[in-house]
Amino acid sequence: MPRTAVWSSAFRPFYLLGAAYAPLLAAAWLAAWLGLWVVPAGLPLKLVHGHEFIFGFAAAIIFGVVITALPSWAGTDEIDGGRLALLVALWLIGRLGFWFAPWLPTPLPALLDCLLYAAAIFMLAPALLHVKNRLYLLLLPILAALFLANLVFHHAAGRGDAALAGLALRGAIWAIVVLYVLKGGVLAPIFTGNALRETGRGEQAAFLMPLEAAALLALLLLAGFDLAAASPALSGSAALACAVLYGWRSLRWQGWRVAEVPLLLAMHLGFALLLLAFTLKAVADLTGAIAEASWLHAFTVGSLGLMMLGLMTRVSQRHTGRPLIMPRAMQLACGLMFLAAALRVVSGVGAGSTALIGPATLLWAGAFVIFLWCYARILISPSLPRTSNQP
Repeated sequence: MPRTAVWSSAFRPFYLLGAAYAPLLAAAWLAAWLGLWVVPAGLPLKLVHGHEFIFGFAAAIIFGVVITALPSWAGTDEIDGGRLALLVALWLIGRLGFWFAPWLPTPLPALLDCLLYAAAIFMLAPALLHVKNRLYLLLLPILAALFLANLVFHHAAGRGDAALAGLALRGAIWAIVVLYVLKGGVLAPIFTGNALRETGRGEQAAFLMPLEAAALLALLLLAGFDLAAASPALSGSAALACAVLYGWRSLRWQGWRVAEVPLLLAMHLGFALLLLAFTLKAVADLTGAIAEASWLHAFTVGSLGLMMLGLMTRVSQRHTGRPLIMPRAMQLACGLMFLAAALRVVSGVGAGSTALIGPATLLWAGAFVIFLWCYARILISPSLPRTSNQP
């Protein structure tokens, strides 16, 4: 196919699609929640909302981030042109398959919605098997877990089994949390270390493999306990261990010393909200004082949302030849995301007021509308020529 700018790198089409889908998804969720529209998927609203948040919106942003990063970080070939267009087409086909599922033969929606993950594994596996840093191979089981979770969700939806569908979505969330801590745990300290050196404030924190291994093991135990419906004492203890280990990990990065850099502040606030999510999970399981699901919104809305906005801005600036400076409008978007997370968490933890859910949803969607306003034209246009002082 013709080599146009939008097909030159994965972040361009996937950021556009993810950011455009976010407000549409928010509008559909609010309309159904307010009783103005009936969801046609045959499942409870929260499961429909959860599926499209994970496999629609979040998947687009994740694919944009990961596939763009691999050539620079792992040394793999760029997925562009026709191969990239195929992945984008499969994402779109998956969305159509999901929303039109009630009118399609039972196996077809699952097939259409799972093709993206199978194709991505098929494209990425040969290259990742030959990279020097074998840790990049961890991406493959994460993609496989997302593929399996989506397949199980559709199987459960076809049977009207809301409990199994909800479990599948939980599995997908845990897969994303693992990807988040692995990828974010590389990017955040490196970017922070670069800023510390540039300002003469210090060096990047050394990579401690025992700490990384212990933190990952604690997370996998927490995910396993949660999915297996283990006793609250076990899952709560694992969540508390995650809060301690990932708190120690984050403090070593010294993010507070670069808080004046908005691109870095968004990433470190994202990790702070991840710690809040682990803490809420521990409190819920060990004491029963708050709703167990409260940690989900601390992660999905706050932690994941802020990390997405920070990385989307960084990648869009860096890979289109622009300086690594977060525009003021995007700083506003991050502020809206942080406020959305606060309202969403409070609605389920403190006040228990559903009246806060609507404003939180609008703020969340507004952050991605701002991203589109800032970057839609940039993402479909050729990159600027780099000056000699750009990295």
